[in-house]
Amino acid sequence: MDFAFDARTEELRERLLAFMEECVYPAEATAAAQRAALASPWDVPPVVEELKAEARRRGLWNLFLPDEKYGAGLTNLQYAPLAEITGRSPQLAPTAVNCAAPDTGNMELLAQFGTPEQRERWLAPLLAGEMRSAFAMTEPDVASSDATNIATRIERDGDAYVITGRKWYISGALHPECRILIVMGVTDPGAPDVRRRQSMVLVPRDTPGVEVRRAMRVYGYEDHYHGGHAEVVLDRVRVPVTNLVGEEGGGFAIAQARLGPGRIHHCMRLIGMAERAVELMCRRAVERTAFGGPLADQGVVQQWIADSRVAIEQLRLLVLKTAWLMDTVGNRGAHTEIQAIKIATPRTVADIVDRAVQLHGAGGVGQDFPLAELWAAARTLRLADGPDEVHQRSLARRELARYRRAP
Repeated sequence: MDFAFDARTEELRERLLAFMEECVYPAEATAAAQRAALASPWDVPPVVEELKAEARRRGLWNLFLPDEKYGAGLTNLQYAPLAEITGRSPQLAPTAVNCAAPDTGNMELLAQFGTPEQRERWLAPLLAGEMRSAFAMTEPDVASSDATNIATRIERDGDAYVITGRKWYISGALHPECRILIVMGVTDPGAPDVRRRQSMVLVPRDTPGVEVRRAMRVYGYEDHYHGGHAEVVLDRVRVPVTNLVGEEGGGFAIAQARLGPGRIHHCMRLIGMAERAVELMCRRAVERTAFGGPLADQGVVQQWIADSRVAIEQLRLLVLKTAWLMDTVGNRGAHTEIQAIKIATPRTVADIVDRAVQLHGAGGVGQDFPLAELWAAARTLRLADGPDEVHQRSLARRELARYRRAP
């Protein structure tokens, strides 16, 4: 395994780092000020569109897509250090370069499973950054950590599907430019294989019967920049059968194919969030004085910083190994490592950010520093794309299988 940056990755890193310093970091305060003056909290600050235009001008666009037909054509290993950089400003940078969830996963899904007509109608404007999208899987009335529990019904009625159900924490659905929901539901409740009962359909957000009911908060935040996390009710929503993604009964497999890259992308960005937290921690430590000297001279502070650096380096190596395996043996061959990074990265990064919060005192929990939002995002990712316990269960069963004897 060779994790040295190749020439193309290094060149893109330099361009992206310059974009962050010259455009993104200065725009953080601008975006906050503009948002306060908007008519609706879901409207997009004008500076966001300015950042997107500048990113395209600099050739920093759709970096996450490995297929050159749709994106930059980078491998997972090449994309990892770039995603890490965008993670340093998670509210603005991923959107600025059109690499923000849930659109990334939805674009990958459409590129892999969509029909030519679906790709033309929905994928093309997503690739151009002209619209946003949402992925509607999680439900409030069932344990959605087990996707076979999904209860939303998708019933065939002639040349249409009729969809009835209730979803929540549907990221992006409140964004004013969200035009399409990818909805997972049950098409064949009696199928012998519980993993062949679900399907996915494309539901335009303005379809009659679609009600975006409310914004769900995440530790008090509504996440306006990414279009929030909505409760969505589907009341006998009708869409043509041509809106089926893939095949009937293929929804579970499509979801797994979508979530693999999504999990590693989250972990890549989380490392950038941890780096931002350590940078803020170090700056605070050398600038603030307490008990007759700078905080940087306190042994506990030095321990926090040292432990954080060690943890980041460990996580980065594990994420890079996972990216390399996904490139060389495929997502299935990297299953154990994908689960390992999904368990380790959010948990560890939340701990690192928590140390930075502690060092900042009252400022750490307020709006003058990004730490509280960074912590909320990291902690939430212990649930998103499968909670820790599901990944631990699966990983442990795979480990134990090597030692169990057949009866």
